[in-house]
Amino acid sequence: MNNRQRVNAILHFQPCDRVPAVAFGYWNETVDKWAQEGHITPDEALGYRQMGDGSPADVSIMQRLGFDFNWSNCLSGNNTLHPPFVPEVLRVEASGAKVMRNHEGLIVRVHDDIVSIPSEIGTSLTGREAWETLYLPRLRFSPDRVDHAHFKRMEALDDIRDIPLGLHLGSLYGFIRNLLGVEELAYLEVDDEELYQEIIDTVADMCFQLADYILRTYKIHFDYAHFWEDICFKNGPLVSPRTFDRFVGRHYKRLTDLVHAHGIDIVSLDCDGCIDALIPTWLHNGVNTMFPIEVGTWNASIAPWRQQYGKSLRGVGGVDKRVFAGDKQAVEQEIERLKPLVDAGGFIPCIDHRIPPDAHFALVQYYCECFRKAFG
Repeated sequence: MNNRQRVNAILHFQPCDRVPAVAFGYWNETVDKWAQEGHITPDEALGYRQMGDGSPADVSIMQRLGFDFNWSNCLSGNNTLHPPFVPEVLRVEASGAKVMRNHEGLIVRVHDDIVSIPSEIGTSLTGREAWETLYLPRLRFSPDRVDHAHFKRMEALDDIRDIPLGLHLGSLYGFIRNLLGVEELAYLEVDDEELYQEIIDTVADMCFQLADYILRTYKIHFDYAHFWEDICFKNGPLVSPRTFDRFVGRHYKRLTDLVHAHGIDIVSLDCDGCIDALIPTWLHNGVNTMFPIEVGTWNASIAPWRQQYGKSLRGVGGVDKRVFAGDKQAVEQEIERLKPLVDAGGFIPCIDHRIPPDAHFALVQYYCECFRKAFG
């Protein structure tokens, strides 16, 4: 079996010869450190920084570590602002921090010497006039949102590809959070529900039209479809589950119905944090595979979800990345913890987020070795 066949079998609760060792990329600082330590080449580190997941550099690094493939291997059109804002520095503060308008129009405070998510200061989406003049024109569908040359290359490779490929459907709420910021988006629901609904509907319509165009235009057999959201933190969602279900749920259904009509029945969704309260909306509307199941401080696991939702819910992820800063015993204990989860079926272990800079290269290699012994 190849890895496409293995993934298809596992997520349909069918037998396969082995479980693939799956990765989800690295922090840029991680590959820089590994290059400085001599584990990978400077060109590999630079290549990953520039090209990211699924790139030749990523494949090369995964081979050195022992992974089979990166789950974040998706084709997508541009389902964001088109064109984006031109980033600009608005002012430099006395501390040296830069207040910038980023490519999504969000006003952020950036510290050059701090590796973290920038602080949100404000947004360019200040009301209906800004929405209609600055954002709405950038959220219309057009065929030039698709890199046709790249899609044609992937179409030509479709019959010989041996790793799974996803169709990225975009983001129906997390992207909007990126435009407004967490607080402004929460206020908008109360202050101007009509505009709140219009923004959600517009983004969802653009994502639908883009996916529909790709599926009608190219003969590519996608192994799964994939959403990105990142709308939860360690204590739960950044949006009321009732609000999310009311305003966003039906848009997932429309998109999942579309991909089902094209033979794609595995739909995964990337949301960090404690996602439990949003799972009912996703499952009800056709999303059946949760990713990356961050272990975190809240000990996320597919086990309680499987007890609650049965085999309708699948999972990819759930491997605690923090063990890579520990020792061999920590890695071995993590493998043992995964065994009953794998035995239950419908679950593919994957690092629960990008591998951070405190990870020891040799321990990641050791994880892959132990993984193959346990699940190969």
